[in-house]
Amino acid sequence: MSGTNSPEAVKKLLENMQSDLRALSLECKKKFPPVKEAAESGIIKVKTIAARNTEILTALKENSSEVVQPFLMGCGTKEPKITQLCLAAIQRLMSHEVVSETAAGNIINMLWQLMENSLEELKLLQTVLVLLTTNTVVHDEALSKAIVLCFRLHFTKDNITNNTAAATVRQVVTVVFERMVAEDERYRDIIEQPVLVQGNSNRRSVSTLKPCAKDAYMLFQDLCQLVNADAPYWLVGMTEMTRTFGLELLESVLNDFPQVFLQHQEFSFLLKERVCPLVIKLFSPNIKFRQGSSTSSSPAPVEKPYFPICMRLLRVVSVLIKQFYSLLVTECEIFLSLLVKFLDADKPQWLRAVAVESIHRLCVQPQLLRSFCQSYDMKQHSTKVFRDIVNALGSFIQSLFLVPPTGNPATTNQAGNNNSGGPVSGPANSGMVGIGGGVTLLPAFEYRGTWIPILTVTVQGSAKATYLEMLDKVEPPTIPEGYAMSVAFHCLLDLVRGITSMIEGELGEVETEHQSTSEVASSPMHSSEQQDLQSTSDQMDKEIVSRAVWEEMVNACWCGLLAALSLLLDASTDEAATENILKAELTMAALCGRLGLVTSRDAFITAICKGSLPPHYALTVLNTTTAATLSNKSYSIQGQSVMMISPSSESHQQVVAVGQPLAVQPQGTVMLTSKNIQCMRTLLNLAHCHGAVLGTSWQLVLATLQHLVWILGLKPSSGGALKPGRAVEGPSTVLTTAVMTDLPVISNILSRLFESSQYLDDVSLHHLINALCSLSLEAMDMAYGNNKEPSLFAVAKLLETGLVNMHRIEILWRPLTGHLLEKVCQHPNSRMREWGAEALTSLIKAGLTFNHEPPLSQNQRLQLLLLNPLKEMSNINHPDIRLKQLECVLQILQSQGDSLGPGWPLVLGVMGAIRNDQGESLIRTAFQCLQLVVTDFLPTMPCTCLQIVVDVAGSFGLHNQELNISLTSIGLLWNISDYFFQRGEIIEKELNKEEAAQQKQAEEKGVVLNRPFHPAPPFDCLWLCLYAKLGELCVDPRPAVRKSAGQTLFSTIGAHGTLLQHSTWHTVIWKVLFNLLDRVRESSTTADKEKIESGGGNILIHHSRDTAEKQWAETWVLTLAGVARIFNTRRYLLQPLGDFSRAWDVLLDHIQSAALSKNNEVSLAALKSFQEILQIVSPVRDSDKPETSPVVNVPVPVLIGPISGPGLSRPFIRTDSIGERLGRYSNSEPPIVTDELEDLNLWWAAWNTWYRIGSESTKPPITFDKLTFIPSQPFLTALIQIFPALYQHIKTGFNMDDLQKLGVILHSAVSVPISSDASPFILPSYTEAVLTSLQEAVLTALDVLQKAICVGPENMQIMYPAIFDQLLAFVEFSCKPPQYGQLETKHIANAKYNQIQLFAPAEWVALNYVPFAERSLEVVVDLYQKTACHKAVVNEKVLQNIIKALRVPLSLKYSCPSESTWKLAVSSLLKVLSIGLPVARQHASSGKFDSMWPELANTFEDFLFTKSIPPDNLSIQEFQRNENIDVEVVQLISTEILPYANFIPKEFVGQIMTMLNKGSIHSQSSSFTEAEIDIRLREEFSKMCFETLLQFSFSNKVTTPQEGYISRMALSVLLKRSQDVLHRYIEDERLSGKCPLPRQQVTEIIFVLKAVSTLIDSLKKTQPENVDGNTWAQVIALYPTLVECITCSSSEVCSALKEALVPFKDFMQPPASKVQNGES
Repeated sequence: MSGTNSPEAVKKLLENMQSDLRALSLECKKKFPPVKEAAESGIIKVKTIAARNTEILTALKENSSEVVQPFLMGCGTKEPKITQLCLAAIQRLMSHEVVSETAAGNIINMLWQLMENSLEELKLLQTVLVLLTTNTVVHDEALSKAIVLCFRLHFTKDNITNNTAAATVRQVVTVVFERMVAEDERYRDIIEQPVLVQGNSNRRSVSTLKPCAKDAYMLFQDLCQLVNADAPYWLVGMTEMTRTFGLELLESVLNDFPQVFLQHQEFSFLLKERVCPLVIKLFSPNIKFRQGSSTSSSPAPVEKPYFPICMRLLRVVSVLIKQFYSLLVTECEIFLSLLVKFLDADKPQWLRAVAVESIHRLCVQPQLLRSFCQSYDMKQHSTKVFRDIVNALGSFIQSLFLVPPTGNPATTNQAGNNNSGGPVSGPANSGMVGIGGGVTLLPAFEYRGTWIPILTVTVQGSAKATYLEMLDKVEPPTIPEGYAMSVAFHCLLDLVRGITSMIEGELGEVETEHQSTSEVASSPMHSSEQQDLQSTSDQMDKEIVSRAVWEEMVNACWCGLLAALSLLLDASTDEAATENILKAELTMAALCGRLGLVTSRDAFITAICKGSLPPHYALTVLNTTTAATLSNKSYSIQGQSVMMISPSSESHQQVVAVGQPLAVQPQGTVMLTSKNIQCMRTLLNLAHCHGAVLGTSWQLVLATLQHLVWILGLKPSSGGALKPGRAVEGPSTVLTTAVMTDLPVISNILSRLFESSQYLDDVSLHHLINALCSLSLEAMDMAYGNNKEPSLFAVAKLLETGLVNMHRIEILWRPLTGHLLEKVCQHPNSRMREWGAEALTSLIKAGLTFNHEPPLSQNQRLQLLLLNPLKEMSNINHPDIRLKQLECVLQILQSQGDSLGPGWPLVLGVMGAIRNDQGESLIRTAFQCLQLVVTDFLPTMPCTCLQIVVDVAGSFGLHNQELNISLTSIGLLWNISDYFFQRGEIIEKELNKEEAAQQKQAEEKGVVLNRPFHPAPPFDCLWLCLYAKLGELCVDPRPAVRKSAGQTLFSTIGAHGTLLQHSTWHTVIWKVLFNLLDRVRESSTTADKEKIESGGGNILIHHSRDTAEKQWAETWVLTLAGVARIFNTRRYLLQPLGDFSRAWDVLLDHIQSAALSKNNEVSLAALKSFQEILQIVSPVRDSDKPETSPVVNVPVPVLIGPISGPGLSRPFIRTDSIGERLGRYSNSEPPIVTDELEDLNLWWAAWNTWYRIGSESTKPPITFDKLTFIPSQPFLTALIQIFPALYQHIKTGFNMDDLQKLGVILHSAVSVPISSDASPFILPSYTEAVLTSLQEAVLTALDVLQKAICVGPENMQIMYPAIFDQLLAFVEFSCKPPQYGQLETKHIANAKYNQIQLFAPAEWVALNYVPFAERSLEVVVDLYQKTACHKAVVNEKVLQNIIKALRVPLSLKYSCPSESTWKLAVSSLLKVLSIGLPVARQHASSGKFDSMWPELANTFEDFLFTKSIPPDNLSIQEFQRNENIDVEVVQLISTEILPYANFIPKEFVGQIMTMLNKGSIHSQSSSFTEAEIDIRLREEFSKMCFETLLQFSFSNKVTTPQEGYISRMALSVLLKRSQDVLHRYIEDERLSGKCPLPRQQVTEIIFVLKAVSTLIDSLKKTQPENVDGNTWAQVIALYPTLVECITCSSSEVCSALKEALVPFKDFMQPPASKVQNGES
């Protein structure tokens, strides 16, 4: 009050007082002198006080009774003017607080008198008010008097006074209580009150209260008494009172000063004992009243509800419940039950309205509701008050719809909606207007014809009542239609809003506390934190309690709420109302979800879902067990039955979309209204904002959304987002423009909904995924068995969810991909499948590109997890899925190839899983991936995966869909091998490291490490796998693949084999090469001989490849050649291996079986390989390549130039790189093989193989037909050509048996005929004396042998005779070609006609053996010249054999196939004899040559006097030349035989003599013509014979009787012969008469005559003692015969005769003394 305390204010007060007193004294001067005197003394008093005291106000207050006195006296005058002046002065004093208690008492007494006189009533009230409000001096009786005074004024006849008094009363009552509050404040700071004794609760016991409190207590107690129509205790002097005013005062006190009642037990007692019973008593008429009796509004009968009291009672109850609930638990239960009852349909409308308003007041106080729940619903035997309230609201709303209101007729303008064009007449019609458009619709609820407008009742969240505030109304007001409904509607909304915000707020606090405590708990424990833990457990208890309350609240209210809200939702025609209802359902659903109340949550969600779909839409999810609670359409709540109203189908909503229902058999179309769309948006909102608490109800939500999406025609696009389909399926989908603009929004929200799944916790996310999966299963079931477009909603959303949750993909990956893999991707509906695969591959790609924490490179497990489904897709057989899978792999490779790391095996596995039967496009795509891998990614993958790459590449080689792929994959294998080679060291290190790790693991587990080709080192195993793969390809059914694979295999082994460990070669040889050879041999021998018409398409096949057998032959050739080459080039590596000799045997066995195969190409190539492994052949330069099969030349990878490997882990020996070898060979010198096969066993094994090949291949078959196989000439040639080289190595042990074997083979080989179609190429024309290469080879072989024998040791020379035998056998071929079994051969040519004749194909032609035989003969002669003296040659009668052999051609002479033969035979004989005869003479005594002589004699005989006739066309020159040959033979006899007759058997000499004798006489040849006769007689020959005879007749030196015998014999033969010829001639001459004799006879006689003359000449020259007497006698005996010839007619004969007779003159001598008889 600083304003009144300041000196100026005080001064002003004093002045005013003095002027007031003066004015009073003036007024009273005449009429009231005592007053005047009092006033004047008062002035003096005031002045005195002012003069004496510094604290003027205090002094004034002390003296206030005296100061006030004049004014009181003034009032006593009852003069209005004076009274007013005095009252004003008193008020001034009071306002300056200078009135003491006594003075105040006096003032009040004076005011009471004025009141009783009804004077200045308003001024009185004003004065009382000032007195009581400015200070606290008035209390107890004075105060009660002042209050009664105001009450009394309230009941005057004057309206203004009444109202002012009422206001004053209210203010005074307030002041009383405010004083008490202030008093409490003061004392609270000073001292704590001792606690009251509990028993002391009598209403009179106010002694403990302080003064102000006592006043307040007394006042409140009397108010209760008054309302109850009892006499007051304290307010003495009350005359009348109304209940309504009393109730208002009670309400205001209770409302304004609740703390007074709560803090002071005395007051609480009043509440319990007085107020509550009073209220209950006053309520009774309302409770008992039933609507139906007439509603008169007279206040008289208590039995009828009286609006003013009832309404005020409800206000009091509201306050009681709101403020003192905690004190009055039981009483409140009664009040609340009453409230609920007032809502019954049989209560008056106004009562129901105010009851609803009261309930609304409760509904906006969630804490209060919570208390109800705790106090009643959660107690065992208590009324479930909270549940009843909610249910009552629900029933109330239903009753409004079901029972038309009996109150006022509906007036639609009540809501002030005047612009609707006049009142709308009927409720049913009002909805129709809206549909027609044009009229703005009132917001309203409409249900089954009942139309209830929605009024704007209150602002949301505040319960601003209309009828509870009508304190001035006495009559019950008329309630507009829709008011009660609108309030009830708001009750529900506020109830939901309040409960949910309260519970969620508390939940939030609990959760934050949890977080903080969990942080505490997770940090290490210290002693100081023990208390924290204690508090944590308290918190836990508190939370358990709270949670129970929350759950009870929800459980109590959800059924009623849901029933009411569902009904309202169905009835709502107003978008805003619908929005509010949906929001309420949504918040309830979310709350139930947060509290884990599944049933209620699902029920609310089901309601929203049903609202989203067209009425009666058949959606199973909403009618299944999840919503079982709703399906029976009514809940029994505490015995009250609440009907569940199913949505009415005739809702007057605007239809915004028409679409097809999602069903297996869609029946017609369905319509969506704007309300459906609104509900859908709510549903989206629910899922979006509260996804975390939806749990299993995701199924409801998503199923509904799926159907809506389907009806609206949204289709999934990339990434799983739904877009409006362009060609929405079928013409049945009709969308209004309103919806068309909404669709992108809806689709956007849908996407955002699933995007927001990234904020869900793991469990909720799993619920979402599970729901989507089961939804997808349903969609799949629907899509079975028909080709209708399936619903892809679930799949699309699974994809979307996966994509946004990449950061924690691990937790949902398995269920997500498992579903897509096992269910969707295997679905028969292709669209479904395609989307499944799309989703799966998109997820995998996204997963791999996502920036994980830690990155994938450090999180192998995650990477493998992500890639695993890709691999699993390989188990699905649908090609479209596999194509997607492979395209995905390709994209992964292109984007992620460098960082796949441990994922490689999976990726490669996908490529490798493509099977042969899966169609070309799949294989091609997979192969594309593989090519990418091999070209770009080998260096980036772990080395352990390289083996998989090899396997996969190999498997593509084996695919037979597309030849090019197979061939390219073989190329890839070559590239891979090259890569291994270049990075050998790095790969090896890494593999060894890995191997060590695995070994360790295996040891720990106690298992054996198992991998292919163990125990070779891992790097070698890699190579071996590569080789093995190529090996498999080498036996592929397709020739091109085999060829390519074979070339690659041998090239890689050749080029890179040096990288292998030495021991690994063992595996290469046995497991790879020999295994391959076995398989090729097997396939080749069983291959089909049927002709292949064409190679598919228009490819023509060369005749050399037109059967499978021929194609396999090529493979066999290639393989064998390759293996042989490896044996050859890598011998230095192979030989140190332990079982080289076994390998050698196996290889030889393969060579043998190939050589003996009935295929020329294979057999010939086998021999080539044989030559190669014997290191016979040196690679030839291109210029002089032999005619070989082109296959053998495998391309050699370019590796020329030494390769240095610095720091490699094993020495990479490059001295033997193929390049260098080639370099060496190209200088045309033979390769210098340092490590020649020293081991004799190997060579002998080779010899045995050679022998077996030779003997088998040349053995003639038993029977012959068209298909008989006869080895070719090149084959035989090659076979024989191998021998010389082979022999070089085995010659030391080569013995006669071996020689025999060799001979058989040579003989058989030469005997093999050739096919007539080949003959022109192999055979020379008949006239050319040329050997075939085979024959050359045979002779070469023998030549090598004989040379070896020649330089060999003594014991080898016994082989000579065998060689001779062999050669001589060949010599015989000249006249008698060999037979080849039973084979019919044609002679290729006729000797008489030098022309080649070709026969029909497949006839066999014998060769012309003449040149060969002749060459053999020359060899024999040469050899014999060298070896004639050798013991073996002598002992084995070689000479005799030679002669015997020559006898054949010699005896045939002109009958020989070739003329040259016998001529050569003669010359050879001469040569041989010239050497052999001296040897024979030398060994004459040993008898070794005895049998030769007769042979020789016969040979001479057969030749010189041949039985064959010279050919007719023989020219004279030829004849003479031939005669010269004969002469040479005779000369040989004369020089080499006869001179040594004493060493020669007699018989032989005799035979020779006889022969000479025969030759010396002309033997006529009858075929000669006359003209030629003189030449044809072999005169020279005869002459020579004769001379020889003669020569040996008179050899002068007869050293031995033997020689003499020869000469005598020769003479007698000769003479006898002459005698015979002459005799015959004479006879013939005589007989012929005049006819001349035949020419040859004439010639013969002439020759004889000449011979006689010669003889005689010779005899004369000889020593007489040498001539036997007998001889002379024979000569002389000729003479008479000669004489007889004189008569002949031939002049020639005559001249010859003359010459013959002339020598006889020497015999004309006189007879000697002793004459002997000439006839003797």
